[in-house]
Formats: sequence, C-alpha cells, structure tokens
Amino acid sequence: MENLIALLVAAPLLGAAVLLCGGRRLDRAGHWLGTLLAAASFVIGVVLFLDMLGKGAEDRTLHQKLFSWIPVEGFQADVAFQLDQLSMTFVLLITGVGTLIHIYSIGYMAHDERRRRFFGYLNLFLAAMLILVIADNYLLLYLGWEGVGLASYLLIGFWQHKPSAATAAKKAFLVNRVGDMGLSIAIMLMFTTFGTFAFGPVLEATGQTGEGKLTAIGLMLLLAACGKSAQVPLQSWLGDAMEGPTPVSALIHAATMVTAGVYLIVRSGAIFNAAPDAQLVVVVVGAVTLLFGAIVGCAKDDIKKALAGSTMSQIGYMILAAGLGPIGYVFAIMHLVTHGFFKAGLFLGAGSVMHGMNDEVDMRKFGGLRKYMPVTFITFGLGYLAIIGFPGLSGFFSKDKIIEAAFAKGGTEGWILGAVTLLGAAITAFYMTRVMLLTFFGEKRWQPDAEGHEPHPHESPKSMTIPMIVLAFGSVFAGGFFSIGDRFLNWLEPVTGHSHGHAPVSATTVTAATMVVLVIGVAIAWAMYGRKPVPVVAPRGSLLTRAARRDLLQDDFNHVVLVRGGEHLTRSLVYVDHTLVDGVVNGTAASMGGLSGRLRKLQNGYARSYAVSMFGGTAVLIAATLLMRAV
Repeated sequence: MENLIALLVAAPLLGAAVLLCGGRRLDRAGHWLGTLLAAASFVIGVVLFLDMLGKGAEDRTLHQKLFSWIPVEGFQADVAFQLDQLSMTFVLLITGVGTLIHIYSIGYMAHDERRRRFFGYLNLFLAAMLILVIADNYLLLYLGWEGVGLASYLLIGFWQHKPSAATAAKKAFLVNRVGDMGLSIAIMLMFTTFGTFAFGPVLEATGQTGEGKLTAIGLMLLLAACGKSAQVPLQSWLGDAMEGPTPVSALIHAATMVTAGVYLIVRSGAIFNAAPDAQLVVVVVGAVTLLFGAIVGCAKDDIKKALAGSTMSQIGYMILAAGLGPIGYVFAIMHLVTHGFFKAGLFLGAGSVMHGMNDEVDMRKFGGLRKYMPVTFITFGLGYLAIIGFPGLSGFFSKDKIIEAAFAKGGTEGWILGAVTLLGAAITAFYMTRVMLLTFFGEKRWQPDAEGHEPHPHESPKSMTIPMIVLAFGSVFAGGFFSIGDRFLNWLEPVTGHSHGHAPVSATTVTAATMVVLVIGVAIAWAMYGRKPVPVVAPRGSLLTRAARRDLLQDDFNHVVLVRGGEHLTRSLVYVDHTLVDGVVNGTAASMGGLSGRLRKLQNGYARSYAVSMFGGTAVLIAATLLMRAV
C-alpha cells in the first residue's frame, strides 16, 4: 500500500504536464483528461483509506521514501511521504472536492478558448496541495507550499485580459511571499535547532528545547499560516482573488489553499504546545480574523466577495480552535472538512447564479431567483443552513464544538473567546441570510445591461448541478456522521491528541446560546432585507458600513503603512547612503587627494629645495636632542 502514496501526486501531476505541454491537439478532450486524473487520485485515496481503516490506530501511519533530494554531509533532505489520519483526511477532502470542481468546470468553462490550460492549472494545484499535506518533512512541505502559491497565481489571473484579474493575481502572490518568508525562516531555525526537517524527530525533540526558540519557530509558522489562510494581517488578497473563475474560488477558498495554514499549525501542534506565547498569538489572530471577515461579509454586494469574507471568518474559527491546543485541534479539522462541503457548494451555487445572470455578481440586481433556478436555490440554501449552524446540519456540529472548546479554555480568556465565537455566529447568521434574501427572495431587480440585453435566468446544466447536489449532501450529513460516537475525534486523536478541558458552562447551555444568537442574526437580516423592497443602488450607509465595503480599510492601511512607509524608508536609506556613506567615502578620497596635492608641491625637482629640507630636518633633530638633555 505504501507504493500507492506517490500515485496520489503522480496522477494530477501527469495531467498538468500533459495538458500544459501537449498543445492545442488536446483542446477537445483535455478537460476530460484533467477530470479523469483528478478522479483517479481520489480513487487511490479511497483505497488507501479503506486499507487504513482495517488497521489499529497505532499502525495506520504509512511512509514511502522515493529518493534523497539533497544528500550532503550533515544535510539530508528526502522526497518522502507520510500518510496518517491527519494527512488522509486532507487527501480525501482535496481530491474529492477537487474532482467535483473539475466536473463543475466542464460546464462552467465550456466556452472558454483556454479551457485545456485551465484544467492543467487545476491539476497542478491539486498535485502541489497533495505534496503539501503528505510530505513527511518541512522542506518537502515547503515545495508543495510554493507550488500552491504558483498555481493559485495562475488560476486567479487566468482571465489575464482583465486588468483587475492580473492585479489580483499579483497581489495574492506578493502577500503570500511575506508569509512564505515566515515558513522558510522557521525551517532554517528547525535545522539549526534540531538538525533535521522531518516531522517525527522535530516534534519529538520539542520537550528538550528552550521555549524561546520554539516561540520563534511557532511565530514564523503562524506568519506562514496567515499568508495562505488569509488571516490578519495578511488577509488583503482574499477578496480580490474573486476575480478568478468561480471554480477557482471554490477550489482555493473552500477546501484547499486557505486550509493549508490550519494544517500547518495542527501538524506542528507539539511546537505550539511547548510555546504558550506563540499559541496565545494564534488564538488572538483567529479571534480577530473571525470578526474581521464576518464584518466585511456583511457589507459586500458582490456575492463572491461576500462569500470570501465568510471564508476568512470561518478559517478564523479554525485558527482559533487550533490555537486552543489539544482541546481544539480535532474540532479545527472537523470544521475544516464540513466547511469544505458547504463553502464549496456555496461558491459553486454563486457560479451557477452568475451563469444564469450573464456573469452579474451584484446581489442587488438579483431577487426572486428561486423560481428560475430551483436546484441552485435548494443546494445553496442547504449550504446556507449548514454554515449558520442550523440544528442537525454539518455546521451545527462542527462550529458548536469550537464554541464549546473556546469556553473550555477556562478563566477570563475562555469567557472572552466564547463571547467572540458567539458574536461571530450571530454575524454569520446575519450576512448569510442577507445573501439568501438578496439573491433568491423578493421581486426581481435585474435590468438590461449597457447593450440593452436583459438577463434570462435559467438553471445550469447537469455538469454543474450534480457536483452542487453532492456537496449539499455533505453539507447536511457530514457533521452528524462525524459526531456519532465521537467518530471523528477517535479517528484523529492518535495524531493530534485531545484534551476535554473544564468548561464553565455545559454543552447544552452553549447550544442554547448559539441558537439564540442565530435567531437574532436571521431576524435582523429579515427586518432589513426581507420585509421591504431592496434598492438596486446601495444606500450610503453608516461609517462602519462604508469602511466594511472597503474591507475595513485594509488596503488603505497597507498603502499608507507598507507602500508609502516603504517608499519613505527607501528614500531615507538612499539619502543616508548618498550623504553619509558616500559622503564619508568621497570626503576621505577628496582629503587624500588634497593632501597628496600639497605634498606633491614639495617634490619640485630643485636641488636647493631638497637641501633646505634636509637642513631644516637636521635643525629640528638637534633642537629636540638638546631639549631632551636639558630636561
């Protein structure tokens, strides 16, 4: 079975190579090849999963070493894979949801001239993401990490004829470079501290390492996670990334790239457990991003950007849970998996709406679409109920567990975190209800475009609706399935560990509080958008609303502090270089030149001048000798 692990990566990697290098001869069938190889990777993952289920919890870890990547004295880097319960969870999620998105893309990209290349990029993304989650060492993980960054750049900017798409791709690439520097520094610190990159030796040696070094490593890992998972302060790229085709939004922002940071923190749990200061920063980042993304999602009229704010917020829940340590690791991954189902379904539903509305994304120009797109309405609606935590659906089981874990942290910190997670749940119910009401309810509000063409909403083809239906089933049943008999907890506990903590409130009380804030959020949204006609042009809004429309001024902050600050810093350094550094060098050179010029005048070639100099020197020596004797 170990020999099958490499095939997980080989299948989509082969698809990427063939589709990107095969030329136009593959235009007619390239999308089928890409989808087939993604599905093949999923089938291999299922085979490995079934084999893993037949073993005891302690015997489920598989290793496969392919070759030594960099074998030099004192430095050994292998291309080797590790498949355990944690990485297997990601393998099934990445390949399963990825295959559904491939199928969806067949219909969505049917009229795109560069569809073959698009599927090649999708395959490349899957291969890189799989390398990231099944690598058995941090250096190989870094290879997958950078591969994901490259593939996301290509996918976000796929419609490169649009300046906004090209700009968004560049922005995502540059912001992620900042986070990637954190991962590279962490790997360097690991090697100097532990002498290896491999997960096993590194994580086992944390108990014998100083807390200061582990804190530094943990903070650098968190910086990397903030970049990939769009957490504060490296979150600014996520909303702009919606410029890519909708299947890209579903792939990157639902089940794969944005979850890489959560995987990195949970995989490195032993480091954070031994570095409580770094762990506290993880919790703070998750809590801040949870509210940041939710507030941004409340004010967006672009359906995809509203869902992007939601993604940021839900990943914040996962990061917060991961920062809680053994209390929250399992629940962070559980919410990650359920989120992969309902958020992918929501993004694909948004794409279906756009497909039927001539690519319109402004929800204020929708309205009443449930009559015209019943399948999209039902599947999107189930995803909506799941994400707000409606009882019995997936989000109810996974998000409630994070809220319980937050309270179980104990003390003042536990109460604060519990209140933050409850507030986030209320805001989630508000903005997602707003999306549902603006899109599917009320009277139609669409208007003819600039060329006089009025949208004629219609249901999407089966290649698009079938993946949405499958994801809707996951949105409904996955959470309950994982929770029966603590099935998911028992599955991951051998890898992540688990501690129940001591919650100051019971699970029943937490559930009741969650239901109360859910009802409040839905009621406020209904009062604002369901009881009265929605204007096609957004009103001016409050100061907070206007700030949220501009992503809480995150781009303005980056421009003032980083761009303008960087410009001023650069100018200051140039000034110091020219005036101080070059001034000292040039001044020294000028002084030496002037001195040599004056000394040169003494060497005039006249014997009488030399004789006078010799006489003067002799007189000085005699005078000095006499003075020394007198003293």
